Amino acid sequence: MQTDKQELLDLRYLRMANIWAENSYCRRRKVGAIIVKDKMIISDGYNGTPAGFENVCEDDDNHTKPYVLHAEANAITKVACSNNSSDGATLYVTSSPCIECSKLIIQAGIKRVVFAEVYRLTDGIELLRRAGIECVLLPIE
Repeated sequence: MQTDKQELLDLRYLRMANIWAENSYCRRRKVGAIIVKDKMIISDGYNGTPAGFENVCEDDDNHTKPYVLHAEANAITKVACSNNSSDGATLYVTSSPCIECSKLIIQAGIKRVVFAEVYRLTDGIELLRRAGIECVLLPIE
């Protein structure tokens, strides 16, 4: 029974992350993330350029600019600037984290990552699992 309840919560938070991804100005790929602790959203993020930069994620050749931040990185840095702690939290993200974001997730003390789709590179998931972080693939309709 608890597993069913947790899965329902996970699906709700993933749908919220999916809606949050709509805020992204990126044309090629929109990704959203939220960090939840004790059933409370403590941070959110979506992929995009750093604060104060133009809201254009791709160059003239439609390649992602190197300084575009991933949704997970935005959510983690946002919580770092708040009075909240992500230690023991769950990260909900629309796509599985890359290796760079996985390093941030580990350092932020996040203990669980739930994602809706697997990114083409899986080294991030492998690193998270190696660190003992629970990784859950939960596709949303």
